[in-house]
Amino acid sequence: MNNRSRTRRLIRTSAALTALGVGSLTLAACGSGAGDDGKVRVAASFYPMAYLAQQIGGDHVEVQNLTQPGTEPHDLELSPKQTGRLSEADLIVYLKGLQPAVDEAVEQSGVEHVAEATSFTTLEKHGTDVHGEEGHEHGGHDHGGHDHGEHEHGGDEHGGDEHGGDEHGHEGHDHGEGAAGDPHVWLDPVRYAEIAEGVGKQLRKADPDHKDEYAKNTKALVQRLHKLDKEFRDGLKPKKSDTFITTHAAFGYLAERYGLHEEAVSGIDPESEPSAARMKELHKVAEKDDVDTVFFEDNASDKTARTLAGDLRLKTSVLSPLESVKDPKKQDYFSVMHQNLTALKTALGAQ
Repeated sequence: MNNRSRTRRLIRTSAALTALGVGSLTLAACGSGAGDDGKVRVAASFYPMAYLAQQIGGDHVEVQNLTQPGTEPHDLELSPKQTGRLSEADLIVYLKGLQPAVDEAVEQSGVEHVAEATSFTTLEKHGTDVHGEEGHEHGGHDHGGHDHGEHEHGGDEHGGDEHGGDEHGHEGHDHGEGAAGDPHVWLDPVRYAEIAEGVGKQLRKADPDHKDEYAKNTKALVQRLHKLDKEFRDGLKPKKSDTFITTHAAFGYLAERYGLHEEAVSGIDPESEPSAARMKELHKVAEKDDVDTVFFEDNASDKTARTLAGDLRLKTSVLSPLESVKDPKKQDYFSVMHQNLTALKTALGAQ
């Protein structure tokens, strides 16, 4: 790393320490090896962002995930020490609107290279207020196949024009305010591929010496994501039902991509409690749409799902929102997404 980058990092670190009132010697010791091994220091807000950085950066990056495995990312609070170390990063990869503490820390960090995920794709509004036939038609049909043939062309062809509001003509889209839209974009492999390409570009800017390798890794990852997209399309094609119930409204983009209809017990916030009226509505939906399974997420309580399933004599199963993985050495984005596909195929009769 060149002297200018080292100097800039020292200035940023000193400023962060002064502002936080943390002993400079203590925190400097924590980051004293920064850059000495020649690796690019990447700070990632939570697992899907850390995974992109690691897959694209390979051996040239050292990725710090601000959200520990198995931790609920929505509730993340950063310690002064974490905030100070964030200012030492050569690149920050995060998703605006999901973790307010991270949003604030990034703004204060002074880091030159930032890859903000929602700037590379489009957001839409999902949640328990988006139900019924209009929301059902929204799922999958607008996005169902028009972009599939363009996958090999890369991220520039997957930009705002393709998913833009003019083409769809509805109010579901949000083009720029992360907090206003559903942040769970990584559960759509096509949108996640768009984000991957954006992260790759920012990493090449942060470390131009290895730009060719980053470009190669980005291309390989995007191809894997497009393959996963095809596996979902083909796997869910023979489905007998398209409606699924989940405790957390995290799967709006996935449902939309593959022509499914998500009915969520709670909203975008996994901690929100459903009303009695909502539970009654879900009873009607389950009977009308021949729902077989109530899904809950692996890092949250299954109490609500089991209560609803018990009332309706339905099965329960896990559908992971992939906000974190419990054991990154044994699981990764692709393995968990394949588990999600298997669970959906079983619940929707697509076996």
